[in-house]
Parts: sequence; C-alpha cells; structure tokens
Amino acid sequence: MGPRFALNFEAYAKKYLPKIAWDFFAAGADDCSTRDENILAYKRIRFRPRMLRDVSMMDIRTKLLGTEISFPVGIAPTGFHQLAWPDGEKSTARGTLLTYSTCTLEEISAAAPGSLRWFQLYIHRNRAVSQQLVQRAEALGFQGLVLTADLPYTGKRRDDVRNGFRLPPHMKLKNLEGAFEGDDRSEYGLPPNSLDPSVTWNDIYWLRSLTHLPIIIKGILTKEDAELAVRHGVQGIIVSNHGGRQLDGGPATIDALVEVVEAVQGRVEVYLDGGIRKGSDVLKALALGAKCVFIGRPALWGLAYKQGEEGLQEVLRILQDEFRLSMALAGKHFQNVELLLGIAAYVFQYLI
Repeated sequence: MGPRFALNFEAYAKKYLPKIAWDFFAAGADDCSTRDENILAYKRIRFRPRMLRDVSMMDIRTKLLGTEISFPVGIAPTGFHQLAWPDGEKSTARGTLLTYSTCTLEEISAAAPGSLRWFQLYIHRNRAVSQQLVQRAEALGFQGLVLTADLPYTGKRRDDVRNGFRLPPHMKLKNLEGAFEGDDRSEYGLPPNSLDPSVTWNDIYWLRSLTHLPIIIKGILTKEDAELAVRHGVQGIIVSNHGGRQLDGGPATIDALVEVVEAVQGRVEVYLDGGIRKGSDVLKALALGAKCVFIGRPALWGLAYKQGEEGLQEVLRILQDEFRLSMALAGKHFQNVELLLGIAAYVFQYLI
C-alpha cells in the first residue's frame, strides 16, 4: 500500500528523488523560517463550527474569473517539473503553467485542451522575450496571465548554493530556448541577471497593452500593495511569499491573507498559496476570504509518486475528500464558497 496522506507523499519524494532535486523543491530562503511558518500558521487558526445543519448534500464547486472548477484547489506555478517526473508539466497540465517550464506552451496546450490554464510570467530585461510569451499564451487559449511580482532577484536558497544547482543537460527551459545569447545558464537555467529588477506598477499597463487576458498578480502580502493592484486594474491577487523561497522573515501567507482581503473589499478575486497540506487548511483559507488556493510542493510530491499524473491526482483526491469532510463537520453545505465566511475562522495572535 502506498502513502495516503500529504506527509507520506513528502517522505516518499524525499526518499526516492535525487538529493539535488529534493533540495531544489524543498528549499527556502536563508533560515527557511518563512517557508516553515507557512505551515505552522495554520495550526493557530480555529474554526467556530455550527451543529445540526443539513450537510447531506455538498456543493464544493467554485468559479475562477467566471470559469467553474470542481473544488477550490489549483496547481501553483512551480518550476522544472521534469526533475520530479519525466513528463514534467504535461502531467500537471490542469494547473498553472509558468515561464520556467521544461515543456513548451504548445505541449501543455495539447496535453490539456479543455482545462483551465493560466500562464505565469516573469518579466525579463529583454522585454521582447516576455512579450512573445504573452502573445503565444493568448493565441494558444490560455485564460489568464499571472505576473510574478516578488522576484526582482532570486532569493538565497542555501541548499541550491551548496549543491551548485544546475539543470541536468537533457533539460531545457523550452519556452525560452534561443531567447538569450551566450552559453551561461547558471541561474536556474537562465543567464545571470536576466530578470528585470526595474519592473514597477506601471508595467501592468504595458502588459494590458499586449493582451486581452485577465491579469492576476502573484506575490502580494500587504494591504498597501493590494490597494495598488486594484488601482492598476488587475483582475486577481495571489497572496504568496513564493513558498518562503524569496524574502525570509516575511509573513505566512494565511496571516497576510486577512489584511489583503480587507483592503480589496471584493473588488477583485483573492487567492492564496503556501503551506496548504490538508483539506482543513483549504477550508481555513476560504473562511478567511480566499476564493481558491493553489498547492505547490504537494503537487510535485505527487508527481514523484506513482507514475506522475496518477500520483498527482491522488494528492488532489485526498485534499478534496478532506475538504468535503471538514466542510461538513464545520456545518456548511454551501451552494457557493462565499458562504464559508459564515464559519468565522479566527486567528490566535501571539505577541513576540
């Protein structure tokens, strides 16, 4: 019998993946305090469950920017899926695809022609590269553009530095082949300093001039930036700290979610990634105002287990079953997930 819960999927992946691949997926920045806090923060949140509610019929569907999904969990943008399974992003094609993919946009589109697909974008110094990617994604039928805002420079991931992480020679960043001159690909498959650290809020307007796709901004952690995102016309916000891989010492995403939701006041959809390990974590995030959550590392553990897509689907099935059960025990059958706010999850605040 194989592993049944997320913790065991993690243990399996750690045991069987090559060390350099495991370290890349597991890495957080510096002391990994933010990475670890993403998980620990959920333990400080408690439900106020209601009893004697009719929960015989459950509806766990929701909509992302008008498109219905079966339950409020998606696959977060994560890089280099072929390190976990040879088919790479083709096995995770129902989730978000990112620039740093080891499969092309065309391969992903062909693998999942009817699925909800968003394209995650990093803006490079060579703006023509980013422009071409955006236009390719729209032409292939992607339904959203996710701009990553929290990576002007790569965070210091100590395990990757110690390991001298490089992509294996047979793996390429397929969507960026031929985009850069020279042979140096030492920074996660790209030339050093290829990302553009001069990107500002005004570049949202530049992106809007390139595409009709809705723009979702990923990496927001404060009410100030949430308000700026709304002011600059984005359609969605992903509360994210990049899995704790960028600035160590920032807030857990579930803690940052509360002020972002309050600042947005329903004007745009708010999502969250980071630290989701159980169905009850999904419920807590939704109860605090997220429309949907995205899983990163658990999806990769699933890929590493049980022949790629099958393992990933098992991870999603377990999360779905746990979410449905948690919802019933909290006393909600809800016809739409907005009613989750009635559960009134609350956060224990600790003074340091």
